[in-house]
Amino acid sequence: MAEPTLSDPATLPPQGAGVQEMTTAPEVHGDEGGLPQFDTQHYFGQIAYLLILFVILYVLISKVFAPRLRRVMDERASTISGAIATARQVQEEAAVQAASARAEVERARADARAVAAAAKARILDDMALRNAEEEAAVNARIEAAEADIALARDTALSSVGDVAAETAQAMIKRLTGESVPLAELRTAAKGAA
Repeated sequence: MAEPTLSDPATLPPQGAGVQEMTTAPEVHGDEGGLPQFDTQHYFGQIAYLLILFVILYVLISKVFAPRLRRVMDERASTISGAIATARQVQEEAAVQAASARAEVERARADARAVAAAAKARILDDMALRNAEEEAAVNARIEAAEADIALARDTALSSVGDVAAETAQAMIKRLTGESVPLAELRTAAKGAA
């Protein structure tokens, strides 16, 4: 029997049919209504279906998906641990290289200090040598000047005696009018000095 539709007037219930007849119409067809999952006559089939699905899913997860997931997690863990070990090794190598670089820098600084000290000592030695040479030259000039002064003094002193004798002779001659020999005056001047 076809279901009545609103577009077909022949299949519509008569005008006088009440709402009660329409609500009881499904009972005429043997349909109780509600969801079939909650019908107790279907429980055994549903439970069997669920058990079969559970077993299939359990087998798939335990035999296919879980090993793959475990393998991926193990690979990831080994990759991470390998990367960490490599990073630690590189860090240790960097620390060793940094220590050797610091040692080289300290060695270079010590060498530079030694070169600077040697250069300073060489310059000081050169300056001391130059100072000694210049001092020797100055001392030689001083000695030469002192010798010249002594010679000039001796010359002046020897000529002072002559000048004094001549002056004395000129004074005596003027005062007394007599002339005294120059040699006597010189010996008298030397004896008085």
